[in-house]
Amino acid sequence: MPRVVEVDLRARSGGRCHANVGGPGDGADACEVRVAEVRYTRNEVPIWGDVAGGSGAIVARGPVANNIGPERTEAIRKQLGLKEGDAIFFVAGDPANFVKFAGLARTKIGEDLGLIVKDRFEFCWIIDFPMYEWSEEEKKVDFSHNPFSMPNMDLNEFFKLDPADKETILGIKAIQYDIVCNGTELSSGAIRNHRPDVMKKAFAIAGYDETVLEAKFGGMLRALSLGAPPHGGIAPGVDRIVMLICGEENLREVVLFPMNQRAEDLMMGAPSEVTPKQLRELHIRLNLPDKT
Repeated sequence: MPRVVEVDLRARSGGRCHANVGGPGDGADACEVRVAEVRYTRNEVPIWGDVAGGSGAIVARGPVANNIGPERTEAIRKQLGLKEGDAIFFVAGDPANFVKFAGLARTKIGEDLGLIVKDRFEFCWIIDFPMYEWSEEEKKVDFSHNPFSMPNMDLNEFFKLDPADKETILGIKAIQYDIVCNGTELSSGAIRNHRPDVMKKAFAIAGYDETVLEAKFGGMLRALSLGAPPHGGIAPGVDRIVMLICGEENLREVVLFPMNQRAEDLMMGAPSEVTPKQLRELHIRLNLPDKT
């Protein structure tokens, strides 16, 4: 199966990887590159190149190799253990934006080359989820996933954190975990943040004061203040398990009443029209646009 690895290149011009590639410590801007590496046969995609005549050295081919130069090309070859006829694909940019694309490309390559084993179930645990992330839209630190998970760090150090410690905060992991089978998430879980003082601090780091916490999650906060013990759990997705067992790729093939892309259940005829009586009972007045 193809691998996805990281290669750290450094460029002098606006973070773009090109011929003037500097080394660490030279004041260059970092340009992180994720490399999806897959082995092809020579007659399919002759990207990596061939053995230079008589010297035994492997010569890289392609636009990236031509621009970063032989020294760094050789460093990448050694890091990935590439041999004659191998190929690598580069995806560069903001990791938050291109990681999903790199994963889809990796899967596509694996399917096209028949590298994905179809007759068995492969499981793995996904751990070390980030507690926080940087919100480019709001220009602040915010929760990455589940705000009610326990931070995976010494709590004394956690209480000492200042919102200005951006680098440290973005490096905090949460005690969250997923179980994945054949690339499909089956279950998701976490250890609950069961201490009100830790929860208040966690929300304060993300810019939410106690009034927001009380207004939105007051019931949970009061329940935990009565002395809830440490606890956690995981929620299996039974429908996804059935989907894998049946060899399907879409949940609509295994759920009882699947909805279409407009969230309509065609079998049940739902949603249906609401009667004026029902609207009056709920004190709802509609102001719908005129039908054209």
